[in-house]
Amino acid sequence: MQSKLYTSFSIVYFIVVIDTIICSSIESLKPMYYFTKPAILTLLIIYFWLQSKHLERNTKNITLLALVFSLIGDILLMFVDKSPNYFTGGLVAFLLAHLMYIMVFLRSRNKTAYALPIIVLLFIYASGIFYLLKDGLGELLIPVLLYLIVILTMVVTAFLRKRSNRNSYILIFAGALFFMISDSILALNKFYLPLPFSNISIMLTYALAQYLIVLGILKQHN
Repeated sequence: MQSKLYTSFSIVYFIVVIDTIICSSIESLKPMYYFTKPAILTLLIIYFWLQSKHLERNTKNITLLALVFSLIGDILLMFVDKSPNYFTGGLVAFLLAHLMYIMVFLRSRNKTAYALPIIVLLFIYASGIFYLLKDGLGELLIPVLLYLIVILTMVVTAFLRKRSNRNSYILIFAGALFFMISDSILALNKFYLPLPFSNISIMLTYALAQYLIVLGILKQHN
């Protein structure tokens, strides 16, 4: 039963993701985009709620908050062409989502893990991204820098989780990396230069990131 639910959910989830990409790319289908994009996180929230009965209460509630903040961020970012305030609101919503994920990951922290190598690699990566972005950020320089620090912290805390459940560890760490990649593409596309097929790459990496993180959290006590 659980396997059938997982398979059905995964098929529906990625169909909705593909529909969202198509609707965002074809002008005549744009009205549908306002339904399909929020449906991505809505599906994840429902699936997580149904499958998370075995999780500790705080882990479950904090993860749900992360998903709800992500849904709010998705909705706000759909309207960035109306006002720059929607982008700022979306940035804040996703920053809060990342903070919630950080709290979840820290609950299963491996205190003996050595983080310096990945911190150095992430610092080099982030420095390169920030160098490309800085001239186009304007008054968003400080908020974007803060957001960059928070998402890098999320990747580090994902790396520092206990490896007692290998599947959970790999899923969450991969999800955190995909989240960082998705946000990097989005930022470069908005503040540096338009990238080819950016709507496809941003949505695929983002949807995969959330999917992997949710699966990883559900598996961490299995």
